[in-house]
Amino acid sequence: MEKYIGIMSGTSLDGVDTALVETDGKAIRLLEHDFFAMPDDLKKSVLDVCIGQQTNLVNIGEIDHRLGQVFANAVSQLLTKTKTPPSDIKAIGSHGQTVFHAPDGPYPFTMQLGDANIIAAQTGITTVADFRRKDIALGGQGAPLVPAFHQALFDHLDNHIIILNIGGIANISIIDGDKTSGYDTGPGNMLMDAWMQKHFNQPYDKDAKIASSGEINLDLLSELLNEDYLHQPAPKSTGRELFNLPWLEKKLHGTNLSSIDVLTTLTEFTAVAIANDIRKLTRINTINELLACGGGASNPLLMERLQHHLHDWQIGNTMKYGINADFMEAMAFAWLAHQTINHLPGNLPAATGASRLAVLGAIYLAN
Repeated sequence: MEKYIGIMSGTSLDGVDTALVETDGKAIRLLEHDFFAMPDDLKKSVLDVCIGQQTNLVNIGEIDHRLGQVFANAVSQLLTKTKTPPSDIKAIGSHGQTVFHAPDGPYPFTMQLGDANIIAAQTGITTVADFRRKDIALGGQGAPLVPAFHQALFDHLDNHIIILNIGGIANISIIDGDKTSGYDTGPGNMLMDAWMQKHFNQPYDKDAKIASSGEINLDLLSELLNEDYLHQPAPKSTGRELFNLPWLEKKLHGTNLSSIDVLTTLTEFTAVAIANDIRKLTRINTINELLACGGGASNPLLMERLQHHLHDWQIGNTMKYGINADFMEAMAFAWLAHQTINHLPGNLPAATGASRLAVLGAIYLAN
């Protein structure tokens, strides 16, 4: 068993999750985790790029450098917290911060920033990054990558389950024996958090206290659910380049709803978009257990609405199997680093649509 560190800065942009794990590729054990807040001005710069505001190479280069510095600091904080010398860590796996994801265009690409050279140089630990682009080069979506990790993590279970990760984007891993697959269902916390920041000056709706006081507007909900992405077949993946505040404001055009009712409806939108896809899987009669992870798993209203729409399903949390729900993705990128370092595949073609299994990522040596 070797020690790896995973770094995850997701579409929520609230900060950087780090996970120290011990793994041999099959057994995976979380030793410690940590959180490093994203500087507000850097968060704004990243958001501007994500929603298509005009930028330039200087701005992109500076964001790339600053994110690399933030990721390096996050790892250093974790090492200090755990009193772990860098020499004990085999490698770091860094997802990078996605600023644009376009796997379906005439020239498919995905862009994650956060210079891994800086991470490797400042921590003294070999770093693996740029995980998505090999999969895209093989005709895949480059995402989601966590289903391969979920398959390794839960392969020992006899029962068949779905892992639902609710970060900024929601994605599912369908673990059904050797037929594991998965895809992005649509928005997770992304639209709710963006609305909270704009209208309530808060990063998110803690314990869903605000959304719980509002009402669902069925007309707005219907308009949101009319988005083409939600009706596309898998494999598919999405991000903030589609689901963002300008997209929402177009949907709201001409309406006169309270900010609270919009938030309540956005919560329902996330729940229904997920539930609609889960219900399509009822043909797999061996699966009726859904385990949630990610920040959305802590939203009581969202989980209540999911259970309402999926009343025949057992809905729980990955903690049922001792897996920390908040640091699942950071653990995944520690595992992906292990796969790359050991020349093992990290993608799952049934989830991404790639033409074959592949070793993912680029290796940045510490010396």
